[in-house]
Amino acid sequence: MSKQWNDPRSTVGTTGHEWDGIEEYNNPLPRWWLWILIGTIVWGVAFSIAYPAWPGLNANGGLLGWSSRGQLHERMAATAASRAKYDAAIAATPIAELPANPELMRIAVNGGASAFKLHCVQCHGSGAAGGNGYPNLNDDDWLWGGDMETLYVTLQHGIRANGYDETRISQMPAFGRDGLLTRAEIAAVTEHVLAISGQDHAPRAAARGAGIFADQCASCHGPEGKGDRSVGAPNLTDSIWLYGGDRASITATITNARNGVMPGWSQRLDDVTIRKLAAYVHSLGGGE
Repeated sequence: MSKQWNDPRSTVGTTGHEWDGIEEYNNPLPRWWLWILIGTIVWGVAFSIAYPAWPGLNANGGLLGWSSRGQLHERMAATAASRAKYDAAIAATPIAELPANPELMRIAVNGGASAFKLHCVQCHGSGAAGGNGYPNLNDDDWLWGGDMETLYVTLQHGIRANGYDETRISQMPAFGRDGLLTRAEIAAVTEHVLAISGQDHAPRAAARGAGIFADQCASCHGPEGKGDRSVGAPNLTDSIWLYGGDRASITATITNARNGVMPGWSQRLDDVTIRKLAAYVHSLGGGE
């Protein structure tokens, strides 16, 4: 059969390949497309030589010596250099006087917020509201005090922290576990604590517990139960409780005592970071 006038084979021709009556036209790639393909191949080879691209075979980071890790270190060094003067100023300022310098305080608070997210949220929570056994840092109820200097010392040495000679220490006796009080006496003291904290209580039992409280508990918590920050004794007359203020929780506390631990940070963090943490905690609303 003769070829039709519009048959591509009349102008293009075939490669000579044929299969089951199907022929392959000889249509090469456009020259511009071919040069782009060659260019990308050349670019890829050059890039893999200049920059790290072959793990294990090109461990030196390429001919240009660039790496994302190196770039990160450079940027971190530049950032550290830019804030060095502020860190020096924070270190040189007495911690109690830091709030008097609004700009420096703002910088310290921002830095402390970052450090808090890294080191403190595990116990105090992302919003610093704490939880059972972990203090809420947003209120104004403090075991040891909430002014800048006191917060700084607490952060430095921790509470009952091993390896810190100046750590804050208070020891509540386990009145039930150690046999210092009977179950009936503990129940009476519990009712007294419920009474002074404004909760529902058994009046007669609370009256008996008042005498026991005066003999066994007032030396730390005070005769009215308002606490003593010098020994870390909490105020028992408000509605803020570290381990719970219901009858069962108070009974458990009197029976077995509560002696939580907070790590000291002076052996883990630099002094400027601790100062920033103190500034941040102070700024949360409960700082004094």
